[in-house]
Amino acid sequence: MPTLDLNADLAEGFGTWSLTDDDALLEVVTSANVACGFHAGDAATMRRVCARAVENGVVIGAQVSYHDLAGFGRRFVDADPDELTADLLYQVGALREFARAAGGEVRYLKPHGALYNAVVHHDAQAAAVVEAARVAGLPVLGLPGSRFLARAREAGLTTYGEAFGDRGYTPEGTLVPRREDGALLPDADAVVERARRLAADGVIVAVDGTEIRAEAASLCLHGDTAGAVESARRVAEALRAAGVTLAPFAG
Repeated sequence: MPTLDLNADLAEGFGTWSLTDDDALLEVVTSANVACGFHAGDAATMRRVCARAVENGVVIGAQVSYHDLAGFGRRFVDADPDELTADLLYQVGALREFARAAGGEVRYLKPHGALYNAVVHHDAQAAAVVEAARVAGLPVLGLPGSRFLARAREAGLTTYGEAFGDRGYTPEGTLVPRREDGALLPDADAVVERARRLAADGVIVAVDGTEIRAEAASLCLHGDTAGAVESARRVAEALRAAGVTLAPFAG
């Protein structure tokens, strides 16, 4: 019986502003990519989400980013690699304390937003993120075929490939930029079909119809789109109905 992890980006709030329904998504997903304060996620939000994750048996991962609160971490930053590594370690360290206070621990590292996309090809920044994960002693989650995962393997880290349930793919297997047409799948039916094909055939269909082979341990379901919670619930139900076991990739 196949096994698949479902992850979502959580704690993406700040002060009185919130983006995702963290509590509802934590009842669906098996791994939580917790914002660590640099693109979103203040201290109180991080603490609360870690506590809820532990209560629900959801694995906690550090979603690290450029220092870009104003841009939600979705703008490329030409950061010095050493400074980038230090920024990422700072974020992991903060999240670790909240996870431990809740009786859990940080189990993996995943870049966010523009940093996630940059390290697909940007070798120096990929190396900087890998160095942060190495020092922190964490496995990494990223896009298959990226420089990030290649660098992580070279460094002896445990790596996990990720697919996206609600994002458009180019024929090359990268994500369609959010500002372009096709960046997001049109509706929940399409997201459910993406999950079904991934679990059954190991295939993702690109925006031009190309079928891409995808070896993914985890499927990301973004929580910042309309109807995200209901879509996530439908994906989980469809996968279980197809005989897929939903379980964390990093236990």
